[in-house]
Amino acid sequence: MADAKTIEAIKKAVESAPERKFPESVEVAINLTDVDLSVAKNRLDEEVVLPKGRGKPIKVCLFASGQLAFRAQAVVDLVITPEQIEDLAGNKRKARELANDYHFFLAEAPLMPVIGKRLGQVLGPRGRMPRPIPPNADPAPMVRSLRNTVRVRTKNFRTFHAPIGVRTMAVEDLADNLDFLLQRIANKLERGKFNIQSAFVKTTMGPAVKYL
Repeated sequence: MADAKTIEAIKKAVESAPERKFPESVEVAINLTDVDLSVAKNRLDEEVVLPKGRGKPIKVCLFASGQLAFRAQAVVDLVITPEQIEDLAGNKRKARELANDYHFFLAEAPLMPVIGKRLGQVLGPRGRMPRPIPPNADPAPMVRSLRNTVRVRTKNFRTFHAPIGVRTMAVEDLADNLDFLLQRIANKLERGKFNIQSAFVKTTMGPAVKYL
């Protein structure tokens, strides 16, 4: 069960934000302290499966051929064949649009080298490089997990943002997601919660409410 302080902060953030004509995300902004992010091992790059989900559609794309491509059609949003990889490599604008439109990518393991060579310069900097899966795997469990996953990346910045859901979700569910996410982040920091200087909760366009 979520902490009462967490519930109160999220409730205040949602109630203080004007209603919009689109489903606003709710996110947390975290400020780190005493962390040298110029050292690669200190940077965060984590995928966290939120216990109460994202609250909105998360688009997953798969690079695959043969039976894997066939099995995946019912569970992913887009299947890209090996032939289409070459088409994308020759059209950088289309490749960038693909990288921006889809949240997560999977790839049949044997295709990873060609994807890295042909599309790595587009997918890599955006944190969109595919996760490899065996050709005989069932992609459904991984896809279900990804649809509830958020990625936390600090790069070189001590302040970073992570979504915890959308404002139409129950406040208690958002609070559960926030508590879980912060615990996962703390577990990856050298000094745990003492490396978190402050945290704020807000909707996409709403005011920030201090949480920590």
